[in-house]
Amino acid sequence: MDGRLDADLYPLGSGYVPEIESVHDISVGTKRGSDELFSSCISNGPYIMNSANGNDSKKFKGDVRSPGVPSRVVHVRKLPNDINEAEVIGLGLPFGKVTNLLMLKGKNQAFLELNSEECAQTMVSYYSSVTPVIRNHPIYMQYSTHKELKTDNSPNQVRAQAALQAVNALHGGGMGSMAISTDASSMGGATTQSPVLRVIVENLFYPVTLDVLHQIFSKFGTVLKIITFTKNNQFQALIQYADGMTAQHAKLSLDGQNIYNACCTLRISFSKLTSLNVKYNNDKSRDYTRPDLPTADSQPSIDPQTMAAAFGVYGDVMRVKILFNKKENALIQMSDGTQAQLAMSHLNGQRLHGRAMRVTLSKHTTVQLPREGHEDQGLTKDYSNSPLHRFKKPGSKNYSNIFPPSATLHLSNIPPSVVEDDLRRLFTSSGATVKAFKFFQKDRKMALIQMGSVEEAIESLIEFHNHDLGENHHLRVSFSKSTI
Repeated sequence: MDGRLDADLYPLGSGYVPEIESVHDISVGTKRGSDELFSSCISNGPYIMNSANGNDSKKFKGDVRSPGVPSRVVHVRKLPNDINEAEVIGLGLPFGKVTNLLMLKGKNQAFLELNSEECAQTMVSYYSSVTPVIRNHPIYMQYSTHKELKTDNSPNQVRAQAALQAVNALHGGGMGSMAISTDASSMGGATTQSPVLRVIVENLFYPVTLDVLHQIFSKFGTVLKIITFTKNNQFQALIQYADGMTAQHAKLSLDGQNIYNACCTLRISFSKLTSLNVKYNNDKSRDYTRPDLPTADSQPSIDPQTMAAAFGVYGDVMRVKILFNKKENALIQMSDGTQAQLAMSHLNGQRLHGRAMRVTLSKHTTVQLPREGHEDQGLTKDYSNSPLHRFKKPGSKNYSNIFPPSATLHLSNIPPSVVEDDLRRLFTSSGATVKAFKFFQKDRKMALIQMGSVEEAIESLIEFHNHDLGENHHLRVSFSKSTI
């Protein structure tokens, strides 16, 4: 035999995705209170936010003054005693350039001057419905009677001007959904925070959907991806922004807030993940940069990258071709006949996306690449120079670690900063179940992770082999003969 493979995947049906426990979207028919963030799951009404104690609206009654005539100077009140300039400036940054700042720390107040009246109007209008909270202190604001700020050279104002200069140097004064570090001493350089937020919803009295989260978090910048799941009987989500600064501002504004009146409290922390892998656009996960992704109910066709990852466990894949008229079928060319036989013996009959793979040796001797100028819609890929080949080096240790697919995966090349919870969260982010996890005692760069089934392990290997864990570490995933 020539050692080439014809991997014939049976047509795929619906229902192949491991379901993540979640709460489904229902219409909330309760009367709207004055301190709800979201009026109902299907409403397009305004957000009204409060902190977790649910009493802010009552506290604020009687202290509300007439909004007055719009001005580009905004009066900020009820600031915490330990507020710093960076935090106050951060309140105005998403709406435009902050051109001046006057701090009145003795009165727990400040005045922010924006570059235009329109920016100030947007800011006041937004914060009238979404009350920002800093260290459990709800912050209130309104238009100032001043049309511009005139500041002196007192120590407080010198510090405020230095903070403003640092912001302008960092951002160039541009508009957009930006934020700055809440530590004024760190304003000289870019933030290193992850752009991915981990959100836990406590006191889940009403359902919280992916669309609800998207509408809330989009107020602070463009949300790229969301994955929702249930862990330890808690509804959780991972939300990815374009950069860490936007994520930081969203965290500062939303942490501790209630989505609905006196319930559904947001607890927000930074994830150690730097990016999310979203496979499907549905009610549990969404990649807003990839509207072409299938839903969980559709029938996904196999793709060259999936096949290369699966067959690459047993040899170096040279080329993959998805058949044009039978997109559930593929030709996979291995580097030699031994590897082809090995892949066939281990993968034939294994399940992928709910259907069994049928792997046989092909009559074709090579996979032909498209002729120059002929586009085949990306159905044929050349992997002959792929850096992911496991067996390129003669005598590689990978030759002695070839095992049949199993529910337990061997992980390696784990950076020191990544802990068990990070890896568990990564492997459950695609909807799979993690049953057990264990670091190697003598080498914490390696670990074993046990998935809910062999099928989930195969799909997880395809998904997360070579995943970027940060610190120039790309995760290595293979099947293990061990159990935990």
